[in-house]
Amino acid sequence: MKKRVILLVVDSLGIGHMSDVIKVRPQDFGANTFVHLLDNAEDIKIPNFQRLGINKLLSHKRLSNTENLASYGIMELEHYGADSYAGHQEIMGTKPLKPLLKPFSDYIDTVKKALEKEGYKVVIENPDKPYLLVNDLVVVADNIETDYGQIYNVTAPLDYISFEEVLKIGYIVRENVKVNRVIALGGEEVTIDDILNSIEIREDGLLGVNSPKSGVYNKGYQCRHLGYGVDPEKQISSILTRKNKEVTLIGKMQDVIQSDLANKIPAIDTEYVMEQIVDNMDKVEQGLIAATVQETDLSGHAQDVERYAEKLMIVDKYIGKIMDKISENDMFMITADHGNDPTIGHSQHTREKTFILTYGKRLKNVYVGERKTLSDISATIAEYFNVEKTENGISFLNTLV
Repeated sequence: MKKRVILLVVDSLGIGHMSDVIKVRPQDFGANTFVHLLDNAEDIKIPNFQRLGINKLLSHKRLSNTENLASYGIMELEHYGADSYAGHQEIMGTKPLKPLLKPFSDYIDTVKKALEKEGYKVVIENPDKPYLLVNDLVVVADNIETDYGQIYNVTAPLDYISFEEVLKIGYIVRENVKVNRVIALGGEEVTIDDILNSIEIREDGLLGVNSPKSGVYNKGYQCRHLGYGVDPEKQISSILTRKNKEVTLIGKMQDVIQSDLANKIPAIDTEYVMEQIVDNMDKVEQGLIAATVQETDLSGHAQDVERYAEKLMIVDKYIGKIMDKISENDMFMITADHGNDPTIGHSQHTREKTFILTYGKRLKNVYVGERKTLSDISATIAEYFNVEKTENGISFLNTLV
């Protein structure tokens, strides 16, 4: 008997700013990614989102008020800021901790000593440029593609050092800092000189590797996100694999969620991500298929309304195909991890509430309320499979059955 949960995260598809943005992110006041797409896109047709009941939450004149086939609700962010990695950990059941916001210069001496203690050669090449060069091959510095003081990158040329060794260095950095994230990353057909020559200083003073310019993304790219206070064993993906349930992680989901026994399918192209969900519904009998559409978020960063709408329409087309393949005991959940309003006037994520749509042939189509954390999704999945609870979250399964 088939019993699956299909979890689809449409990265950055927020539905309105969080109430705390005036204090914590005033630049995000007024953000509403989904509504502003509907306001501004020349062409946006999402009939399957409408069938499921998205307009119960959006109340937009461009959408019809058909009877909702799914249960629907609002999800608040418990994680700090508006972050894809933190949002995904929260969705999968991690209790967000409050990280420190500090530039790498605040930790550089601590990290240098920790690495030297483990036998690494560590050099600060220029006291005015706070980065570390480890074993002449690895650069440890700020991530200059995100908010101030949130992430440090450990970057390497993988033709000259194994990714496993880069990861070891990353774990040592992780153990000695309290920022949101440390990212170990590297690529092939680049040299350490390529990486060093792409180090830049931002207007706010952060210094780090310009990753696209360095070339690490071009061939053989590998990456591991190391989060603050994240225990993968307490997330729904690991809980299910321990109970011999199948877990398939697709797209950005497999980049950011650590689950050693899961089947992982790398993907960025939206059509391919959605095709993989449909294909894996023919393969998985009992378990979780979790996928993230990333190109919506990339469109938000580019402040490109039309591209965002185009990607959302691809998602909508495949939502219909997924609904057609749903079996009697399946549960289909659609959500987002934060916002990225392409009309807000800046290119960063926006701190927004998200939505939850939950569809199943045997499930009710009711309002599940305004939930206090994205972790309620994984808590509901855990109860659905009758397995141990995730670290965080309150199940709303009782409102669905």
